[in-house]
Amino acid sequence: MKRIITFCLILAIITGLFTVFPNADTSLTVSAKSAVLIDAYSGSVLYEKNAHEPMGMASTTKIMTALTVLRLCSADSVVTVSKEAVGTEGSSIYLCEGEQLTVEQLLYALLLSSANDAAVALAIHCAGSVEKFAEAMNKYAAELGIEDTNFTNPHGLYDENHYTTALSLALIAREAIKSELLRKIFSTYKTTIPFNGTPDRRLLVNHNKLLRTYYGAIGVKTGFTKKTGRTLVSAAERDDLTLIAVTLNAPDDWRDHTSMLDYGFEHYERRVFYGIGEYEYALPAAGSDTDFAILTNTEPLALTVKKGTSDAFVRVYSSYRFVYAPTDADTEIGKVELCADGRIASSSLITSKKVSTVKKEKSFWDKLFKKD
Repeated sequence: MKRIITFCLILAIITGLFTVFPNADTSLTVSAKSAVLIDAYSGSVLYEKNAHEPMGMASTTKIMTALTVLRLCSADSVVTVSKEAVGTEGSSIYLCEGEQLTVEQLLYALLLSSANDAAVALAIHCAGSVEKFAEAMNKYAAELGIEDTNFTNPHGLYDENHYTTALSLALIAREAIKSELLRKIFSTYKTTIPFNGTPDRRLLVNHNKLLRTYYGAIGVKTGFTKKTGRTLVSAAERDDLTLIAVTLNAPDDWRDHTSMLDYGFEHYERRVFYGIGEYEYALPAAGSDTDFAILTNTEPLALTVKKGTSDAFVRVYSSYRFVYAPTDADTEIGKVELCADGRIASSSLITSKKVSTVKKEKSFWDKLFKKD
């Protein structure tokens, strides 16, 4: 039976548990004005440089565009391209007015070819106008807890009121790769979609070269405008560890991302300390035929920690000093927190089995006159 019971930690240790390790390795340098590397599972920061500074994001905007589209519309719904979408400035797949494509096909155009006309077509289809779609983007971002971010359009063409931070963009990407469809699109190197109802096909090629050069790359999104510079969001997965890297205004973004991802995989690992039901805690049982009720965790106690981390602290929180019989199995009694390497994983604690009441010994008269 795995059991760690720790009730008291000195204040200095407790304070240390909430440490984040920004830019811990001075040998890691990047060209970007702003950068961040996070663990996709928890969102915790593994490296940062000016990660909270609001900046332009260019076409990495389209990550939030894709999330908002899938919130408002089904992937198989048919989009009739509006006049407003045709000829949108910047990168384009040359949509035709009245042309019909599915939302999913336009998402491939949006995220592989970075098509601004696809962004406008999707925005109008899902919200009625670019302005209303931008409002929906901002509302969704606020619900996700995204800060220091404002969207005025779905494509990322420069607007001084259109901005985000490296950390906010990383958290948006973290939400996006939870989508099975978006993760599939991000990871696609090349595909085709129809061309205005003709036998011809449009070829869509992913701009993210890390898909071809970096082991475990998931892709995500590139971006560039003259005023914002080069922007890039990338993700990669190895050995159950998924990392997300973001750079804003980065002259050497490909090298930056390779260095950041290498740093993350070299120094960190995803470790499951206790799987579901593996942590057990004994709480005294009152009025029961057993001395203790065994509580267990409902969620994995897993953390992304520095390789070589050996110390872990467990803290149990419960308003109960006893489990009073009768109590059903799977009754929530408290919470457990596992702390390691400055990070915390938590789970509810539930009774692993029913806590039954003590069976009274029958009296002579009960035995004589009553049947079982």
